[in-house]
Amino acid sequence: MGNYTSYNDSELIEKAKCGEDAAFEELVGRYEQQVANTVKGMLGDNAAAEDVGQETFIRFYRSLEKFRGDSALGTYITRIAINLSLNEIKKQKKVISLFHRKNVDDVKEIDLPDQRNRESESESKDLVDKALQNLKPEFRMVVVLRMLQGYSTKEAASILNVPIGTVLSRLARAQKNLRRILKPFI
Repeated sequence: MGNYTSYNDSELIEKAKCGEDAAFEELVGRYEQQVANTVKGMLGDNAAAEDVGQETFIRFYRSLEKFRGDSALGTYITRIAINLSLNEIKKQKKVISLFHRKNVDDVKEIDLPDQRNRESESESKDLVDKALQNLKPEFRMVVVLRMLQGYSTKEAASILNVPIGTVLSRLARAQKNLRRILKPFI
C-alpha cells in the first residue's frame, strides 16, 4: 500500500476494482465534500443527510464494476447522491404531503424566523437553507446542482437525465419561488 494521491480517478477505480481499499478511500476523500454539499442541499443538514452521504459511497463501491467512464466520476457520484436524496425525500412524510395538496403550488407554508432576530451570517444561511428545503424536490435539485455545486446547465441536465430546457425552466421557477419566500427578509 502506498500513497494514492498522485493517481487519477481512472487509475484509482482500477486499483479499487482489484481490491485495493486505500485506492477507494482516496476516491472517497476526493468526493466526500461534493457529496455532502449535494445531499445537504437536498435534505438539509441532518442525520438523514449523513446517512444518504454514506449510502452514496456504499452504492458507488457496489457499482465500481459497472462504471464505464462515460461521464466524469464526480458527475456519476453526484447522480447517485441525487437519486438517494430523492428516495429519502419520498420517505419523509411532511414532503409527501406537499404532493397531495389541493392548492398546486411550488412551495408550502413555512415558519421563517422574524427579520429582527436575524443578525448573523449564519442565521441568513439558515434562512436560505430553510427556504430551499421548501421547494419541491425537482426544483430544489436544480438549484443545488447549478447554484450551490456550480455545475453547468448541460452537466445538470446530464446528472438529472432531463433536457437542458427543463433545467432552465425549473431553475427560473425555483428562483422566482425563492425570491417570493425570502422577500420579507431581504
